[in-house]
Amino acid sequence: MFFSNSLENQLQRWNETIHNQPKNPNAYIRRGMVNFQLAKIDESIQDFDMAEQVDTRIKPYLWQRGLSYYYAERFAEGAQQFEIDLTVNAQDVEETVWRYLCIARSLGVEEARNCLLTVKNDPRRVMQQVYDLYAGNCTPDDVLTVGQSEGIKGNFYSHLYLGLYYEVENNVNLAQEYIVKAADNYKIDDYMWYLAQVHKKLRRWI
Repeated sequence: MFFSNSLENQLQRWNETIHNQPKNPNAYIRRGMVNFQLAKIDESIQDFDMAEQVDTRIKPYLWQRGLSYYYAERFAEGAQQFEIDLTVNAQDVEETVWRYLCIARSLGVEEARNCLLTVKNDPRRVMQQVYDLYAGNCTPDDVLTVGQSEGIKGNFYSHLYLGLYYEVENNVNLAQEYIVKAADNYKIDDYMWYLAQVHKKLRRWI
């Protein structure tokens, strides 16, 4: 289920907040996130850009803009955003993997794997296994096994990142299978679950 009504309500609230507080960078970030959840990709980027204009110090924390860049097919800008993010959050597998995905879409999988940045201390076992997959050091089954051991959240992340992995490998059927499963079978209260919904919608897998 795609909760568009509640998201539309949230969008209206952030519109009002921004009207009253036009110099509040967090309000632009929050509205950008809602726009992304509604699959309004260009609008989300405009909001993240406004947040940075209001306060340039937040640029390394705008990981959400990197995700929006990916879906806008602005892959070079996406890779650059995630590189900047990693200067303040060097142990986050997701930032590194999204940089990989952006590079893979623009320059190819081999180049992406060759310049995959090292991450060692992400506390999430499933994300450690995802990293190993993208680095070429384990199998998709290994990722699924660890995901299953970590319950619904682990299952969600294993399926999402397998689907994204297969998409840049140009295996559309497996990409669709895993991302649709992530979105439909493993609903979690997380921005990335909405990303899976947005992915389905933009690829017309609904």
